[in-house]
Amino acid sequence: MRSPWAAWMVILAGVGAAMHVGKLPPALPVLQTELGLSLLEAGFLLSLVQMAGMTLGVVTGAMADGLGLRRSMCVGLFILSIASALGGLSHDPVILLTLRALEGLGFLLTTMPAPGLIRRLVPTQRLSPMLGWWGAYMPLGTALALLAGPLAIEAWGWTGLWTAMAVLSLGLVAGVLSCIPPDTVEAVRAPAGALRLRLGQTLSASGPWLIGGAFAMYSSQWLAVVGFLPSIYAAGGLAGTAVAWMTAMAAAANMMGNIGAGRLLQRGVQPPLLLACGFAFMALSSLLAFQTWVELPFGLRYGLVIGFSMVGGLIPGTLFSLAVRLSPQESLVSTTVGWMQQCSSMGQFAGPPLVAWVAASRGGWAWTGLTTATFALGGMLLSFLIARRLALRG
Repeated sequence: MRSPWAAWMVILAGVGAAMHVGKLPPALPVLQTELGLSLLEAGFLLSLVQMAGMTLGVVTGAMADGLGLRRSMCVGLFILSIASALGGLSHDPVILLTLRALEGLGFLLTTMPAPGLIRRLVPTQRLSPMLGWWGAYMPLGTALALLAGPLAIEAWGWTGLWTAMAVLSLGLVAGVLSCIPPDTVEAVRAPAGALRLRLGQTLSASGPWLIGGAFAMYSSQWLAVVGFLPSIYAAGGLAGTAVAWMTAMAAAANMMGNIGAGRLLQRGVQPPLLLACGFAFMALSSLLAFQTWVELPFGLRYGLVIGFSMVGGLIPGTLFSLAVRLSPQESLVSTTVGWMQQCSSMGQFAGPPLVAWVAASRGGWAWTGLTTATFALGGMLLSFLIARRLALRG
């Protein structure tokens, strides 16, 4: 039986998984002080959550139906709970890095089945709005974690935040089991040969590579900027509460771009134009926000960061719509989305350490904008290639 409340539970589970990604940025200054983490180690700690997505995204996308969607989501949430609980008990940076990678596996298993579950749970006329809400799960979860994280750290320390997130994930497991119907008998494991065939057909086509590359160019710079904002502002002497609100607002602004992309596409705006505009604004805003050759008021710099996140949000919303059009065939859309997720994870893994390395080498954050603008230029080039690919398809 289809139920919109069950679909909202799916979205809530995704938001909870995203909070595990967002719990780290407000804790980075404390972790650097208490555990003696270097800036580069902090960058890897920020990005290691993407390890599973880097290696398993396309395979999970190809196997999503065969794994059992509800089962996959529950296993993912349970892994997030265990890894977070163990992390709260550890003060060894190596163990924290390992558990962060394990959290990445839990995040992937939780979020990859979600679109299929929503499609199963809601009537056709409600599918587009619910998928629109799903598209905002990442910025929403990140913003909530950025807001609640400093309060939890102040009250219980960073270990208390990790423990609280573990309890939250266990509660979401119970919610999924109680609200979402069991996987049907149709959710059977596909033969290994069929899996290899789907992977081969997807990865031999140009469309998935183009949209996957564009997703990597976007995600690498977005996580680097938003993820390091607490550290950047703390280094500038801002109070913890102000930093939390400002970083959360920057993350939440991304939701507006995701939702706006769907509306603009519905009104006939061409996807490559939205991509090019999003990347161009990310390049310009990041260059201006972090440059040092002209003194800009802090409010203007912060407004540029908000714009960076909000206008950049046009990109993922557009890319998910392109996955349907540029998939080699209709039956390979899930595999194409899995490859996009894998490329996004690669970008999120590479971006923060690169920005941290540049900042450490140059003795400050002034070169951050130039680094992220380089990613944006790559994304603009891919936007033009996507436009040519769409023109060839007619």
